[in-house]
Amino acid sequence: MSDLVQSIREKYVQTLDAIASAAHSAGRAPESVKLVVVTKTQPLEVVRAAIEAGVTTLGENYPEEGVMKIQSLREFSAVEWHMIGHVQSRKAELVTGNFHLLHSLDSLKLANRLNRFCGEAGSTLPVLLEFNVGGEQSKSGWQTGDETLWPALRDEISAVIALPNLQVRGLMTMPPLGGTAEFSRPFFQKLKRLQEYLSTQFPNANFSELSMGTSGDYGIAVQEGATLVRIGTAIVGARQYA
Repeated sequence: MSDLVQSIREKYVQTLDAIASAAHSAGRAPESVKLVVVTKTQPLEVVRAAIEAGVTTLGENYPEEGVMKIQSLREFSAVEWHMIGHVQSRKAELVTGNFHLLHSLDSLKLANRLNRFCGEAGSTLPVLLEFNVGGEQSKSGWQTGDETLWPALRDEISAVIALPNLQVRGLMTMPPLGGTAEFSRPFFQKLKRLQEYLSTQFPNANFSELSMGTSGDYGIAVQEGATLVRIGTAIVGARQYA
C-alpha cells in the first residue's frame, strides 16, 4: 500500500470515528450519516488513492472535472459520485448522465432543465434542494434566512416536486464562514426547522436527507441532524490548483 493510500485511509477512519462519536452524543445511530469525501481540484491520483483507501462516496464541485474523473475511474463501479457544487443551467446535461445525487439544486429553472435532460435519456436524478439559510447574497440557493418568507417558497418547491424525472430526497445548505464550528450551529438548526416545515407543507414528499457540515464543523452538523456530511481537506488534504 502506498504512503498516500495509507495516509488517506487513516484520516478517513479517524473521520468516521469522529462522526460516530458526534452521532452517539446526539442519540443517533452512526450509520444514519453518510460521509461524502470531497475531491474537487484534487488530481486523479489522489482520487484513485482515496478509493483504494476505502472511500465509497465522492463529491465533486465542477461538472466537467467530475465527469473526467468518473470516466477515468470507471473500473471502480461501486463508487457513488455526488455533485455538490453550483451547477449552471448550461451544464445540466453533464450532471444528469453521470452523478448519483445532486446536492445543489438551487432554482426552478435548473430543475426544469435537469428534468428535460433526464426525460430525454429515460432516467431519473435524485436531488437535494439547496437553501441559503445565512442570507448571503454571494451564495446560491433559495433565500431562507428570514423564516417569515418561507410560505412564499411553496409554489416553486411544489413545482420542483411535481417534475416526473427528479426525485427530491432532502435539503442542503452551506452556512456563512465563521471562526468556530459552533458558529454554524444555528444555521444547521434553521435547515432542520425548514425540513420540518416543508414536511408539513408537502406530506407526500421526501425530505429525509440533510446535507450539511464540512471539514470544520461536521461534528456540529451531525449533532443537528445531518445525514450527509461533505468533507475534503480533513481527509485528502488542501485543494490543489494548477
